[in-house]
Amino acid sequence: MTEVVPSKNSKGFDIVLVGVGGQGIVMLSNAIGQACAQAGVRALTGELHGLSQRSGTVYIHMRLGGDAISPLIPYGEADAIVALEAMEALRYIEYLKDNGIVIMNTRVMHPTIEVATLSKEKRTDFIQFDTILEKLKVVSQNVSPIDALALAKEAGNPQTENAVFIGALSALVDLPVTIKNMKSGLEKVVPKKAIKQNLKAFDLGHKAAYNSLCKLVACREA
Repeated sequence: MTEVVPSKNSKGFDIVLVGVGGQGIVMLSNAIGQACAQAGVRALTGELHGLSQRSGTVYIHMRLGGDAISPLIPYGEADAIVALEAMEALRYIEYLKDNGIVIMNTRVMHPTIEVATLSKEKRTDFIQFDTILEKLKVVSQNVSPIDALALAKEAGNPQTENAVFIGALSALVDLPVTIKNMKSGLEKVVPKKAIKQNLKAFDLGHKAAYNSLCKLVACREA
């Protein structure tokens, strides 16, 4: 199959990557950056590691292609949010443009302070995934939930959740780099001994996103 070549425009493609510390978001952004370098696509990145080593929030702005000057994406202008943890998608939803795309993990990782507070008060009203999804769909119907941990385990390594999302992102036609570029970028940032597992996770993530998004937005097959 001939791969669809992404179109180029002056705006480019803006992505907000979100999650919590320890999920490998920096590696995810590095892989995308490598893909852009190979494709000759200009990329700007703005990172906030925050309390990443304490399982705190982490987000990264990536502006691919286009002629943007600042690496930071204004509120309401991100083309896509990629969330490795469900609550973080909701936390940063204000960055998403109208009818933008959300590719998100079904995993909910409750902050330690929330667990401690609710436990102390003997409450069990933790926010659930279905509630998060319902709130996100108020902003956009273009939401792709992915059980990334299950796919990572299927790939043979539960630590490849971030590779699942690299593959999922590559399904978007408007992403200004090819699937081949994205795979190559991933290969460059993971340990050699784990390349095979990461590439399998990539393929599983691409398939999952394609199946859930292709009826909503333009996407491309692997």
